Amino acid sequence: MPAERIPASLPVAAARRRRLRADRARQLADLLRHQILAGGFPRGVLPLENVIAADYRASRNTVRLALDLLRGEQLVERKAGVGTVVVCEKYAHGLDRLQGLAETLHEHGRVTNEVRTVGPVSAPGPVAHRLGLADHTDVLCIERLRRLDGLPLSLDLSYLPMDVGGELLGCDLESTDVFRLLETLTGGPLGHAEITLEAVNADAHSAAVLQAPRGSAVLMLERLTHLPDGRPVDLEFIRFRGDRITMSGVLHRSV
Repeated sequence: MPAERIPASLPVAAARRRRLRADRARQLADLLRHQILAGGFPRGVLPLENVIAADYRASRNTVRLALDLLRGEQLVERKAGVGTVVVCEKYAHGLDRLQGLAETLHEHGRVTNEVRTVGPVSAPGPVAHRLGLADHTDVLCIERLRRLDGLPLSLDLSYLPMDVGGELLGCDLESTDVFRLLETLTGGPLGHAEITLEAVNADAHSAAVLQAPRGSAVLMLERLTHLPDGRPVDLEFIRFRGDRITMSGVLHRSV
């Protein structure tokens, strides 16, 4: 007796259902993540699965998959007798103002800095070019591990021209933003900055310093800050723990 043939459309349809379920779970996870970060769940406890399903018009399976995604991000976890609770707080870092980290996060706690490297180095070509200097000109290099109330948050690497940066060698780099120090030394506010933001995998060094899993995603912020006259004065490469920082801002559409 010949084997029964399975219509070719059936595996395709099943795969499509799985894809649609995964899509719906991802979309629901995005909505729940926003609510979590906005403080939308009192006492950090999410509603029961059936309540979430009713509120978002999703199936229980979709809700479970969405919560699994958030658990994988280490944003929530399941606690017996309590339910699904928020276990990781993210801090908003604004992108619409030029501020140092301590200024940005002053409402959340105290930012302290562990100075890991400070001193003159010969500028690599790309650094010299960005700062408007001749190749191999000495620049001040500063690497700092930045903590919020003792929690590792970012690893900052900064390059500054020596005629400006050299003045920082005698300053308090452990408890003061470089921006604040630069404005004190130059006698006025900074001008503007160009930024690039992308996700990169944490290298072994960065992961160890930030106490993050090796290979986990970190937010890389590259920022070139200028004085009011347009002179570039501070080139930074900042690695943020992606599970502790969220970038936010207000953008206006020009006509």
